[in-house]
Amino acid sequence: MIVRKQLDYALARLFKGKAFIIFGPRQTGKTTFVEQLLAKVNKKTLYLNGDDADVRETLAKPNAAKITQMLSTYEVLFIDEAQRINDVGVLIKIIVDRFKGVQVIATGSSAFELSGKINEPLTGRKYEMMLLPFSYAELVNDTDFLAEERSLEQRLIFGSYPEIINDPQNAEEHLKLLADSYLYKDLFALEDVKKPLLFEKIVKALALQIGSEVNFSELAQLVKADQKTVDKYVSLLEKSFVVFTLPAFSGNVRNEIKKNKKIYFYDTGIVNAITRNFNSLSNRNDVGALFENYMIAERMKFLHQNQIEADCFFWRTTQQQEIDYVEKTKSKFLAVEFKWSERGRNKIPTTFTQAYPGAEALILSKEDRGSFLKQ
Repeated sequence: MIVRKQLDYALARLFKGKAFIIFGPRQTGKTTFVEQLLAKVNKKTLYLNGDDADVRETLAKPNAAKITQMLSTYEVLFIDEAQRINDVGVLIKIIVDRFKGVQVIATGSSAFELSGKINEPLTGRKYEMMLLPFSYAELVNDTDFLAEERSLEQRLIFGSYPEIINDPQNAEEHLKLLADSYLYKDLFALEDVKKPLLFEKIVKALALQIGSEVNFSELAQLVKADQKTVDKYVSLLEKSFVVFTLPAFSGNVRNEIKKNKKIYFYDTGIVNAITRNFNSLSNRNDVGALFENYMIAERMKFLHQNQIEADCFFWRTTQQQEIDYVEKTKSKFLAVEFKWSERGRNKIPTTFTQAYPGAEALILSKEDRGSFLKQ
């Protein structure tokens, strides 16, 4: 079993008088992660699944008396799919405030649902963590550097969801099922998504233009919808951990693009499942964009796993000078251009380096990914 990199982070935050909340997409191994966590602490645990109707009914309108009866012999309460439970934030707040010997661990696959239900009740009472598909660092630690280097094409085509890594022979089948049945389950359950077919058109349009700037007005025209609907659905995709956005970076250069966005998927396998393109890299014309998405998504995992707070952008001028990825932290200013091959290398635009002399500017090909993703 692959050991998740954030396990030590989570262990260090248990039994500190706060709930521990784990967000992330469906099927990324949140339940397995908690099982690994619980095996380390070896405490008597009550497991509740929010997908079960009887659990939701039992926990409706929580009160101290009911919770006392429920937790009388337990040291840990694990609530899986917590976003399905009404007033789950109130429930967890009561336990954190009144049952000091009980550690609450909750998982949720929908940030917009779970965050809305817990943020206000649990102000100052929770630690949070995002669990994404397996990262480059986790996969290297499970096998070795050379094995993972040889798997690059597999990762670009099929991604790094746990089920794909554990059963690569059936990767295409698993991905199609994930994209068709699980990925949008939480979204379609909400009133916000009143037009599933339109929603799927938007997702496919985004998958077909990874690495390109997204013009929401043009996207709305393409899918024959109004721009407000497109904006809302893209926001929902972000909040359910399907995609993430990079805004344009601007500071000192007069002709920098300021308002546009780029949209990437957290997993390239999902991109290919949506577009139904599982062709080998030698038979594709989108390898550069796919590699760019992979590297930036892996960097997002790196930042989350190492609890690094960073502002992330892309950079472009009206003269089409551009840099794929710009990252600012308290201690680092990083600019990176991703090139699939060594032959594709060129220079970072001098407009950028002159305007931002403090930035570390890199051009990285597939041969360099290890040093960038496993620092």
